[in-house]
Amino acid sequence: MKLKKIAALLTAAVMSVGVMASCDSSSNKDEKSKAESKTQSAAETSEAEGGEGGSDTPVSETHTNDPMTVTPAKDLVAKMTNGWNLGNTMDATSEGLEAETSWLPTKTLTNQFMIDMLPEAGFNVLRVPVTWGTHLIDDNYTIDPAWMDRVQEIVNYGIDDGMYVILNTHHEEWYMPKASEKDGDIEEIKAIWAQIADRFKGYDEHLIFEGLNEPRLRGEGAEWTGTSEAREIINEYEKAFVETVRASGGNNADRCLMITGYAASSGYNNLSAIELPEDSDKLIISVHAYLPYSFALDTKGTDKYDPEDNAIPTFFDTLNELFISNGIPVIVGEFGSMNKDNIDDRVNCLDDYLGNAAKYDIPCVWWDNYARIGNGENFGLLNRQEYDWYFPKLMDVFKKYAESDPASAAA
Repeated sequence: MKLKKIAALLTAAVMSVGVMASCDSSSNKDEKSKAESKTQSAAETSEAEGGEGGSDTPVSETHTNDPMTVTPAKDLVAKMTNGWNLGNTMDATSEGLEAETSWLPTKTLTNQFMIDMLPEAGFNVLRVPVTWGTHLIDDNYTIDPAWMDRVQEIVNYGIDDGMYVILNTHHEEWYMPKASEKDGDIEEIKAIWAQIADRFKGYDEHLIFEGLNEPRLRGEGAEWTGTSEAREIINEYEKAFVETVRASGGNNADRCLMITGYAASSGYNNLSAIELPEDSDKLIISVHAYLPYSFALDTKGTDKYDPEDNAIPTFFDTLNELFISNGIPVIVGEFGSMNKDNIDDRVNCLDDYLGNAAKYDIPCVWWDNYARIGNGENFGLLNRQEYDWYFPKLMDVFKKYAESDPASAAA
C-alpha cells in the first residue's frame, strides 16, 4: 500500500481526534470513538504492510503508463456491481480548493479511508462528479493545476482500491445546447477534455470518462423535456468529446466512454435521440433516474413506496429495448430515494430498483450528497465524519445484490 495512502489515513485519524476533543469531557477518555478506532487500525495495518513509491511523488506522476487490458464496454460494465457518487463535493460551483467542502454540512475532506469503505459495502464503482468551469485560470480555458491535482488524488483513491472510477464534467453552467451557443461550447468542451484526457491518459481500463452531465436548456421552459434541436446539438457535443479523448494518446484510444442524452433524461424521446459518436465497442450510455419521482426525488411528494407502481420496471424495459438488446451497455449514473424518515419504504424501493437493474446487468450509482436531514434533497448514505453508514438497512440491500452479482464471483 502506498505511503500517500498511509498519510491520508493518519490525517483522518487526527481529524477524528479533533472531533472527540469537542465532546463531553466526562466521557471515558480511554474509549476511542468508532471512527478513531477504525481509522487508527487501518493506518497501523497500512504501515505494517509497507508499500512502494514515496509520499513526495507528485500526484501528476502517478499512473502515467499503466498496462491496459483493452476491454469492450459491454464486458467492462458486466464486471461492475453497485456504484456510489461523491456528490456535492468536487462538483460544487465555487472557486479554489475550498470548493471541495463548500456544499458539505461538515468541512470533511475526501480521504483514502473514506473510499476504502466503499468496496467493503458492496460498491465497486466510484463516480467523481467534477465542476471544471469555475477553475479555469485564463481565456484559454486552462484548468487550475492545483484543482487538477486534487481531482487526480481522489481518482487515485478509487483506482488504488481496484474500483472502476467515472470522471466527468458536472454542473457546467456555461454549456447551453442552442445554435447561437454551439460553436463556443464545443470549443470549451474540447479545451477542457484535452487537458483532462492528457492528465489521465496513462490510466488503465478502470478509469472511464463521462463527457457531459445533464446537458440541457438551463432556465428555459423545455429545460427537462428538451427540444429536437437541443438533442441534436448535444449529440454534436458528445462527438467533440469523444474525438478529443481519442486524439489525446496513451490509453485513451481504447478507453471506455460514457455518452449522455439530453438532461441525462430517462424519457423515451431523449433516450431514443442519442446518436453514438463513433462506431466502436467502447461506448456506454449514461442515464439518471430517480424513480418513482414523487417518492424518490420530489421533496413535496409521498413518503410511501408503492410496489405496484410500474415506473421502475418500465424504465429498465426501455433501456433494454433501446440499448441492451442491441449490445450497447448502460450505467445509471445517478439514482436514489430521499430520506423522509421512511426507511422501510426506501429499502423496498431500493430492492425493486436493483432487482430490475440486475435483470439486464445494469450498474446503478447512488447519488450521495452527504445530506441526511432537513428540507432538501437528502440522499446521504456515508457519514464522512464518523466513517459509518447512516442507514444499515439500505446497505444490506446493496450487499445483497453485490454478492449475488456474477461480477463479484469473478473478482
